Order: sequence, then C-alpha cells, then structure tokens
Amino acid sequence: MQQTTLNLIALGIFLMTLSVVLGPLIHLPQSVPAIATLGVLVLATADRFVWQGLGGTLLVDFVARFSEEHRERILHHEAGHFLAAYLYEIPVTDYSLSAWEAFRQGQPGFGGVVFAAAAPEASKTLLEQQQQVNRYCITLMAGIAAEQLEYQSVEGGGDDRRQLINALADLGLSGEAIRLKLQWAQVQAQGLIERNQAAYAGLVAAMRDRKPVADCLDLLAAQTATA
Repeated sequence: MQQTTLNLIALGIFLMTLSVVLGPLIHLPQSVPAIATLGVLVLATADRFVWQGLGGTLLVDFVARFSEEHRERILHHEAGHFLAAYLYEIPVTDYSLSAWEAFRQGQPGFGGVVFAAAAPEASKTLLEQQQQVNRYCITLMAGIAAEQLEYQSVEGGGDDRRQLINALADLGLSGEAIRLKLQWAQVQAQGLIERNQAAYAGLVAAMRDRKPVADCLDLLAAQTATA
C-alpha cells in the first residue's frame, strides 16, 4: 500500500480515537466516530485500489504546500534533475512542482521533471552503454543530491530510488552493487551541481517563476557557455 494512503489511515484512526475519548466531554453522539472511521477506511481503500493512491497524494501535497520549506525542497529537488538531464543531453519535455501540476500533466507523484531516457541500444559499444547507464543513474539521483546540498537532509526521492533500484536490478546487478551504485551516483550528482552552481541557481529561479522548458534550456545554455 502506498505510504500516503497508510499515513491517511493512521491519521484517520488517530482522530477517531481522539473523538471517542473526547466525545463524552463535548457531548458527541457515539455513532459519529464509528461512521467517520468507516468513511475514512472506505475512502482509503478506494484510493488504494481504484485511484492508485492519487487521492492521498493530492491531499497530502495540498496540506504540505502550506509549508514554504516543502515547496522550496521540491523546487530544488526537481531543478537538480533538470540540470543533470540538460548536462547529459537527456531531452526535458516538461516539469511540475506539485502533485496537482503532475496530475494535470498525466504524471504520477508529487511532481517531477519529464525527460526521455532511452534504453541502451544494441548498436552501441559496451562502454557507451555503461556511460549511458551512469548518466541515467546520476540524473535520477540529482534531486536527492540537490536536497542534500541545500538542506543537509533529504525528505524526497523515494520514487527516484525505487525507479533506479528496479532499473539496475533488471540489468542484473546484485543488491550490494545497486547500493554502491546509488551512493556513487549521488556523489557524482553533488559534484555536478557544485561545478555548475550559477546555472543551478538561475534554473531554480526560473522554475520558481514557472518559466517554460524552452526558457529554462536557454538559460542553462547561456550559463554553461560562460562557465
């Protein structure tokens, strides 16, 4: 079950338990907590099996977006992905900074950069394929790296890790090899952002203003050309 749905169930049960305890003090009918608890569980189940957790994601994101730090974390996280994709010539087609924006674009999750990452081609040499995989790994870990650099802690990136772990497992890597690859990719991503700090800062400002992808790419082209 998705973590957002589990969080909603836990919150619902907590509130219902609190209403049972405080109900007699505020003269709340005994049927109200039971009906409310049933409603929460039904909605959570429907969200999990019918909407694939979308409702919980939108609700959690709506509440969280009252926090400026939460909004800025997402912004810096996604700018890290965008910068890495640009530097590795991975085409960026769109981006979103909230679950609602992602939903309107037909994308899952709390937001993200939409880029085209081609699978390794048989015509490429083994070295070229390995380089392509490495760039893909660094780009996926760049959001986590950006958060770590900006806040010295990481709250997002769970989906990035799972996506990368699954991709590396499909390539036949062992659990230990995957763990080391993720660590290596995050270190490489941090170095990439630090070496292009001016371009990254400009990209963050552009994305904060919701500049179109084309404008963001032009900004990066100008910044990296003068670096």
